[in-house]
Amino acid sequence: MCPDKGDFARTLRKRSTDAENTLWKSLRAKRLQGLKFRRQEPIGKYIVDFVCYEKKIIIEIDGGQHSVDKEKDQERDHWFKTKGFEVLRFWNNDVLKKTEEILEIIMKRCLESPSPLSPPIKGGDIQEKS
Repeated sequence: MCPDKGDFARTLRKRSTDAENTLWKSLRAKRLQGLKFRRQEPIGKYIVDFVCYEKKIIIEIDGGQHSVDKEKDQERDHWFKTKGFEVLRFWNNDVLKKTEEILEIIMKRCLESPSPLSPPIKGGDIQEKS
């Protein structure tokens, strides 16, 4: 991981949105089914909102700008899929207004997702081939 991306991820953690903070309260410290989640984690050339390496699930919390930039999100999601991740996307408003339902969806996907046979990768270790 390049230092710039790590610094940027740290900055993003300090400037989390209300929706990210709301979800993080339920994901941090293994509060969801004992699974470890990381927030604002660099993976390859991207920084994801939340990731559980054990289940290879990425959670993205989207604001209005994502309705305009759908192609970028599709490209990102495809790249993560090629690396074995599943991406769950939720709107900010849904996280704030339907937190329990969102957590149920995440928990269900985590329970359905088998742990990978190989040990989980460490954040930032995936490099995209040029």
